Amino acid sequence: MSASENIRIGICGLGTVGGGTLELLQSNRDEITARLGKEVVVTHVATRTPKPDLTAEIPATGTDLLALANDPQVDIVVETIGGCELAFDLVAAALKNGKHVVTANKALIAERGNELFAIADEQGVTLAFESSVAAGIPIIKALREGLAANEIDWLAGIINGTGNFIMTEMAEKQRQFADVLKEAQALGYAEADPTFDVEGIDAAHKLTIMASIAFGIPLQFSKTYTEGISHITPEDISYADELGYCIKHLGIAQRSDKGVEMRVHPTLLGKSRLLASVNGVGNAVLVSGNKVGSTMYYGPGAGAEATASAVVADIIDIARQQAAGASQPVYPGLGYRNTRNDLSVLAIEDITAEYYLRIPAVDKVGVMAKISSVLQAQSISIEAVIQKEPTSESVPIVILTHSVVEKNLDQAIAALEALDEVTGKITRIRVEPFHGEAA
Repeated sequence: MSASENIRIGICGLGTVGGGTLELLQSNRDEITARLGKEVVVTHVATRTPKPDLTAEIPATGTDLLALANDPQVDIVVETIGGCELAFDLVAAALKNGKHVVTANKALIAERGNELFAIADEQGVTLAFESSVAAGIPIIKALREGLAANEIDWLAGIINGTGNFIMTEMAEKQRQFADVLKEAQALGYAEADPTFDVEGIDAAHKLTIMASIAFGIPLQFSKTYTEGISHITPEDISYADELGYCIKHLGIAQRSDKGVEMRVHPTLLGKSRLLASVNGVGNAVLVSGNKVGSTMYYGPGAGAEATASAVVADIIDIARQQAAGASQPVYPGLGYRNTRNDLSVLAIEDITAEYYLRIPAVDKVGVMAKISSVLQAQSISIEAVIQKEPTSESVPIVILTHSVVEKNLDQAIAALEALDEVTGKITRIRVEPFHGEAA
């Protein structure tokens, strides 16, 4: 790609993101050309769902993805087909052929990125992935460039719009999870199979990527703890509110003397915290650096236009690097020349946190004393208690604990559930104080 040549793009996949990328390149062509001094031209499209209205001006349109990756007339391959197996073969082939690749595929990066970045490094080409995390929010650039002078202490995000919409509706209207999920599907916010969204898998892919950039560690999706929101009830939201909290489905990564935590789960969050005000389908990521303090990045985390905006931004970055004569990518892989292997990822039972417990118990004298005794045996101290009127034959006892190692809490919950006075499963939700963020 010389300074005088146009930039030739091949798009693989013409669904929501691929189609949005093509439309953006066409509609904002003059602006992009003015910024680069050369034109970005889509010369090839490979798709199994042809859209003649979008591809009428494209010289080569077909169905063979790997043929596009091998075509010498393509400078940058844009991968938007999703999934892992075929996408991996496509991206690996393009990189091995010396082509730069832009992908919106969070699962591919989180699960196979270590292999792909190694290929890109060998070939001296760029694998760009800004659009894989939080779509229109430039969080990858913020972590890799804007905050490059900082040690990142922790980051936390609302990084799935479907889950945030559901939690917002449940909180504002006291609706049940299943009811709001049906509405989210009807509105197009949730897929027919919502598992990736509501069980936290989508968020875990994104968190894995951000944690790797923040802490300089290899991608380790299999070690990211993942918990969904389907067990959260309006009652839990109401009790949390009474205690001064809201409940958000968060992805949290933080570094401590013991290692790195990577976890996605429902979280009690103080109402004055920045993330507490992020509602609906919005996404936001809060990052704490050791010099800059806490900064937050908010915006649309999904959708054709927002994701395409990030895809095209990566195309422009690659074109600028080439125009400047960079012989190697300015930001290789995750932004580190060498990833760190001295930071281990903690298992969830080894983290230390505060906790919300909802304990269904019989309504009789002495029950609270027994519960307190079990907690005390595991060195768990109580910060606050709510005890409501009996519902049928049981009464919900809600407890906030001080900080405790999770495996100690696991033992306490097992002992509590073994009590004759406890009538069912105990609900446990982690509480996050976010030290270092101004309340």
